[in-house]
Amino acid sequence: MSTPSQAQVRRAVAQARTVVVKVGSSSLTQPSGHLDAAKLEALTAAVAANVDAGARVVLVSSGAIAAGFGPLGFSERPRDVATQQAAASVGQGLLMARYEAAFARFGIRVGQILITAGDTIRATQYRNARRTLERLLDLDVVPIVNENDALASNEIRFGDNDRLSALVANIVRADALVLLTDVDALYTAPPGSPGARRIDYVPNVVDTLHEVTVGGSTSGVGTGGMVTKL
Repeated sequence: MSTPSQAQVRRAVAQARTVVVKVGSSSLTQPSGHLDAAKLEALTAAVAANVDAGARVVLVSSGAIAAGFGPLGFSERPRDVATQQAAASVGQGLLMARYEAAFARFGIRVGQILITAGDTIRATQYRNARRTLERLLDLDVVPIVNENDALASNEIRFGDNDRLSALVANIVRADALVLLTDVDALYTAPPGSPGARRIDYVPNVVDTLHEVTVGGSTSGVGTGGMVTKL
């Protein structure tokens, strides 16, 4: 098997009809953990360019807690589940308002979809999610998907939007799934570790898991990290 170049990968994504794009909290926030409007607007411009090129894009976006804890008077991201859920409840509407304003500059409408783990397990909810997402895409709307953080507990939640985005890609039968991150690639060890080597292409995830040392998020903002991407 030949290793594709980055240009080939970009072309493959560009040619995809339906694309799921996932962005994590660490890629949308300031070092303080608060939502970064400039990063959100840059993401929106990139998604809009793909929509203009003919792609049907589903955006799986974290950031509800980041958008909500500041208005609630907290100086940093809360750590207990109840306060995180409260921050998500306040922040989800604020996050969507930011997205609506940002996409409106390009004449693109957006719709909100909040999903829990049960929606991908039970057949009726799964079919409902697929029908709604497909209809939104048919109407040239960009669905913005997030886990229903205000209700999901640690026991039933997806754990990270990397997993959620993979499930959404299955629901809409996506041609490509793009996971945006603040790390430029997969490495054999955390990038700051001595001897860490960059891996540009992964032909087999199972084999690669035996060759690399990966962990969870170290940003203090996100919950995933490279392990959930693999």
